[in-house]
Amino acid sequence: MDLCMRRLLILAFLALNITQVNADTLTLKAGHPDTYVVKKGDTLWDISGYFLKDPWRWPTLWGHNPQIANPHLIYPGDRLTLVFIDGKPRLVVKQHLVKSVEGRIKPKNGAIPAVDLSLIHQYLNQNRVVDEQWLDGLPIVLSGESPSRHHIIDDIVYVNAKLPSGQKVLIYQPAREFTNKDSGEVLGREIIVSASGRVVDSGDISKVQLLSNLRETRVGFKVAPVDDDSLMPAYFVPQAAQTEGASVLATVGNIREVGKLDVVYLDKGSEDGVRPGNVFSIYRDGEEIIIGNDGVPVRVIDRTSYEKVLAYFSEDNVTKMPDIFHGKLMVFKVFDKTSMGLIMHSDRPVRVGDKLMIPEKLTLKGQ
Repeated sequence: MDLCMRRLLILAFLALNITQVNADTLTLKAGHPDTYVVKKGDTLWDISGYFLKDPWRWPTLWGHNPQIANPHLIYPGDRLTLVFIDGKPRLVVKQHLVKSVEGRIKPKNGAIPAVDLSLIHQYLNQNRVVDEQWLDGLPIVLSGESPSRHHIIDDIVYVNAKLPSGQKVLIYQPAREFTNKDSGEVLGREIIVSASGRVVDSGDISKVQLLSNLRETRVGFKVAPVDDDSLMPAYFVPQAAQTEGASVLATVGNIREVGKLDVVYLDKGSEDGVRPGNVFSIYRDGEEIIIGNDGVPVRVIDRTSYEKVLAYFSEDNVTKMPDIFHGKLMVFKVFDKTSMGLIMHSDRPVRVGDKLMIPEKLTLKGQ
């Protein structure tokens, strides 16, 4: 048998035994229920977790069902039933309705969200990553009517710009500068809302009254008008990310390790094709093992100074172990060169530098 024919047979064998898993292929969780009654506080992600190994695939579980044209029209009290349509698992719903005072039929409670928005609400409205040049062009808080160094709600602060009277503004505290760990490229400056305010007196030095405060406002903080970029939408439809080469850029609060329901920054943004709802798998680089002079494998933590030099200069002596799966995250806010994600599942703690991979697309039959 020639080499060409042998290759064709191998390809044919693989085609019979490997199934492409795309957005429409679902794997049910062992021991899944046949029915589920929606409760107050549920999310679409949580409910799908009772049925699916990958809960982020809930749009496929529900989206193609004509009885649920919009998954956000699922309410507490609704009964969900798992059925199979053309051999594919789907959820159908029997809605729980009550009559209003006017006699109209309406849902008993508010529709359940995709994820628990309370986990990310503050980040949707407070955290941004912006271009340094844009930030430098903003006016700043010079001082205030109060002699205090810290200003809070109802205080009047002075801003070094002629702002339109009545204009609503946000006051930002400049925070960390983010850079790409490999290239050193500046990815942007993190800014965090400290307060909202309204211009009450316009002039070369404008007066702004603070309407709310999330943290104390100090001199040097930046002032910007409220715009659409600062108020991000809270609607997310999860889908497999398509951006390669991403990694965890930073954690909120500079915490060393984070886990489920914690928020992290990514080092990729809209310029790299990242979109709200993108789901990434989180992996830690596999350990690099070297073989010592005695032929015994040496782990990183056990290396001598000589072995560290040997590993640095000689790749032939290094064997990299497989990368280790740590969890999954969903992107909920995207900037030009960075984005923010919520860790939805974690097997192990997540750290800065962990790799973000496109969710797996191949699986063997029967897995």
